[in-house]
Amino acid sequence: MQHLLPFQLFESHASGLTPDQEAFLNACAQGTWSVNQQTGLIDVDGDFNCSRREFNSLQGVSFGHVSGDFSMLFSNLLTTLAGAPLSVGGGFYCWGNQLTSLVGAPQTVGEGFLCNRNQLTSLEGAPQTVGGSFSCENNQLTSLAGAPQTVDGNFYCVNNRLTSLEGAPQTVGERFHCDAFFLKQGEWNPAGWVKILSTGEPAAQKLMKTLPYWDPAYWLELHRSNRRKFNDIWLECRQDPQVRKTKLFQEVEAALSGRALKNLEDLQDLRDFGL
Repeated sequence: MQHLLPFQLFESHASGLTPDQEAFLNACAQGTWSVNQQTGLIDVDGDFNCSRREFNSLQGVSFGHVSGDFSMLFSNLLTTLAGAPLSVGGGFYCWGNQLTSLVGAPQTVGEGFLCNRNQLTSLEGAPQTVGGSFSCENNQLTSLAGAPQTVDGNFYCVNNRLTSLEGAPQTVGERFHCDAFFLKQGEWNPAGWVKILSTGEPAAQKLMKTLPYWDPAYWLELHRSNRRKFNDIWLECRQDPQVRKTKLFQEVEAALSGRALKNLEDLQDLRDFGL
């Protein structure tokens, strides 16, 4: 089925697209594509799927917004994300390639982001917020630097070479799964981390200790900059007897008490939330 309309043909030539590029767009756009006259980029209304075509690039085409999914999976030979969409309304799927970097990846993704089965040594370039699940399994990662900080779904990073959790998401809506440990929905928080330190295998405990969230300064800054988010997490921690025993909890509570005494408004807020 052809997706190229006559006026699109005129626009594409005017924008310098070659016949091969037009054929590429027609074959892979599961919807309609057009040249955005303001940006010069290709927008797709629908999905775009160039999977299993053994391409080593996006044929020199640069995409702007794709309203649906953007897929370039399995058997492709991509080594770069040059030309990838700036934003995707659905999911972005680039697993099964030869990528060593996520530079060029869309920064706005409405659903999942799957970059597993590549040769990634860093997650720099990944979007910082993902509306679905994020998977970077089966790569060469030693840390999670550059990972999304908010993942509404699952976060999977198994089959890497992780020696540090530096860069791990602040918020994971469902499960967190790495080689050393597994946390269920609702456990990616201090209570879940303390559970790993208390009951996990030595390798899991060692990895868990690399989280930057053990520094009280992180929680004090969160309390200052995003009180709602702080309360959402910390109120649950106050109910967990194991968390209350930790040095982290005691130092944060002591610092908050001192801060509240210096600021009556803070004191009232803390009393309102039972802190």
